[in-house]
Amino acid sequence: MTTLSDTTLTTEGLAPSGAGRVLVVACGALAREILAIRDANGMDHLDLTCLPAILHNRPDRIAPALDALITEQAPHYDRVFIAYADCGSGGAIEAVARKHDAEMIAGPHCYSFFEGNDTFAAHGEVTAFYLTDFLARQFDAFVTKPLGLDRHPQLRDAYFGNYEKLVYLAQTEDPALDAAARAAAEKLGLAYERRFTGYGDLAAALTPLEVPRFSGS
Repeated sequence: MTTLSDTTLTTEGLAPSGAGRVLVVACGALAREILAIRDANGMDHLDLTCLPAILHNRPDRIAPALDALITEQAPHYDRVFIAYADCGSGGAIEAVARKHDAEMIAGPHCYSFFEGNDTFAAHGEVTAFYLTDFLARQFDAFVTKPLGLDRHPQLRDAYFGNYEKLVYLAQTEDPALDAAARAAAEKLGLAYERRFTGYGDLAAALTPLEVPRFSGS
């Protein structure tokens, strides 16, 4: 039990201890899925904060942003989980996890852990371009406009000439997202394939957080 002094309360106040609470620090592209897993499992002790998903267009900026956020928030929580895979950071996100004694999800990127890391690796698809539910909704914001395809459609072959198909890894059964993903494949001139993955390894990684790992009294 924590002992409090009147002097401390007078001069410093009392910061939230977060005992029994878990902070999940995630990519904004995973927010809907994480909240769905949390709500389905009654994980009321889990708090979610997200960095902007657009950071994936500059993966070198993800780890510093994570480091700053966790440095600020970790003292208020019993446990921190990083809902990022490596995501093109070259091991920098894992280094942040080690620095803060935080856990993180295994895998190279979200396409892999949504399908299941073992299954994704077994496919070995080097000529596939992937979408998730989030990217199907945000295709123009993440692909069309950043690559300038809306202004210079002739660049399509330069960017996607070595791809053969677009694979939509679907987390939900949503005909509108299926249509959006199919339209993206047509826009890129790629064959279309849809695979329902659900939440894959993400659910398996978050579910153990139901039991808080208390760091002390």
